[in-house]
Parts: sequence; C-alpha cells; structure tokens
Amino acid sequence: MNLLLSRLDEQQRRWYAAIESAKLGYGGDRSVALITGLHVDTIRRGREELDASLRERPADRVRVPGGGRPALEKKSPRSSRRS
Repeated sequence: MNLLLSRLDEQQRRWYAAIESAKLGYGGDRSVALITGLHVDTIRRGREELDASLRERPADRVRVPGGGRPALEKKSPRSSRRS
C-alpha cells in the first residue's frame, strides 16, 4: 500500500486511503492512518470528497486555484546590498 501511495500525488493518496478506510468500516480511518502515516483528518477529508463525487475538485490540477502557499515577494539585488 505504501509503495503505491508513494507514486501518487497528494489528492490521489487521500482518495485511495479513504477507499481503503471505507472497506475496513468502523475504525478504518485510524487503521489506515497507522499504516500509511497520513493524518486521520486527511483520510476523512478524502472520504468527504469522494462522497461529494469530487464535484469541487479540479480535474486538471492537484490544488484548487489559490491553494498552497502564497508566493513570496522577490527582493531586488540592490535592496540586499550593504552600503
């Protein structure tokens, strides 16, 4: 399972873990979290996304637009020089 997960992107890992968790039933989230190292909330989120038929997830991107870390402003080379 972990070999397969290592080849998937973050949302695919979440969805696969959610499917395996659902197969196990009660306590599945915790069991899959222990096996994979994913957080229980991540697995729950994957289950919620699958239950919603992935309607809110873009098909051509890993993250939704605006997701991820904000870009840092680049410093100009002159501002970092000492006088």
